Amino acid sequence: MEVIKVKGEIRTDLGKKATKALRREGLVPCNLYGKSTSLHFSASSGDFKDLIYTPDFKKAEIELDGETHRCILKKVDFHPVTDEIMHIDFLKLVEDRKVRVQIPVHLNGTAPGVTDGGRLVQTLRKVEIKTTPKYLINELFIDVSEMVMGDTVRVKDIDESDTFEIVNHPSIPIASIQVPRTIKTVAEMLEEGEAPDLEDEDAEGEEEGTEGEEGTEEGSAE
Repeated sequence: MEVIKVKGEIRTDLGKKATKALRREGLVPCNLYGKSTSLHFSASSGDFKDLIYTPDFKKAEIELDGETHRCILKKVDFHPVTDEIMHIDFLKLVEDRKVRVQIPVHLNGTAPGVTDGGRLVQTLRKVEIKTTPKYLINELFIDVSEMVMGDTVRVKDIDESDTFEIVNHPSIPIASIQVPRTIKTVAEMLEEGEAPDLEDEDAEGEEEGTEGEEGTEEGSAE
């Protein structure tokens, strides 16, 4: 698992003026929390780029006054207009103490439903797990190689492990193979609440009926 190293400076002045001054200098005010730890520090906003602007899960090593703290990112506050990083909270990792983290889910394999013309749509991209620092992982995988059109894979389909617990409800969908509208049957469309286009069929029926009526009238005249 990739580890991002950050060197910070302990801050003792926690007032609003001091915090604004830090931001003007391109620094980000941060908090580091742990079982028996609560530290306030600041670091350059550029040092957090590879930790925040990525879909991957990574650990952080924060160096403060010569001491290194192994952490995970807990919360990031952004400016509502500029998206500037305003504040970051870190959680210190403690051996044998479980933490809850969001782990990316990746799809493995080629789905037959896609080959047949369906569209693979992933609706859940991260799963929350609970585990100890020793067993932290940076990604999870789910196999889609047997999915046909209309199939759905759910949280329960992720391979179980003795090293972590999945917090999300087992029935939550992760990905599905959507059936293109052009190949749906009328029965499928009705079942899904869609109205099939029967205008052409009705028109043909009307034309045939008209011709039949004309034929009947000719026969009566004779």
